[in-house]
Amino acid sequence: MKDLTITIYSYLSNSINTVEMTFLTVLLWLSIASLLSILGGAIGGILLAGKYIGNSLAARIGGLYGPLGVMPAMIFSLIIFTVLR
Repeated sequence: MKDLTITIYSYLSNSINTVEMTFLTVLLWLSIASLLSILGGAIGGILLAGKYIGNSLAARIGGLYGPLGVMPAMIFSLIIFTVLR
């Protein structure tokens, strides 16, 4: 298992360093963007509506609606980056 992890890590770091867009790097960037947008949406939901509907519900709703604006923009930018390369 350790060898597989090292192999995947070296493959990803090599493809990022050479600016080579592969399917694995696209999945990596989409997963990073989705995790960060869920986290940002949850924090924004708590800040905006936490005292009205409760922090827990506001974080869940924000986490659901957070990726709504990020994911189409991320997919579109990856398509443009791949085509223009």
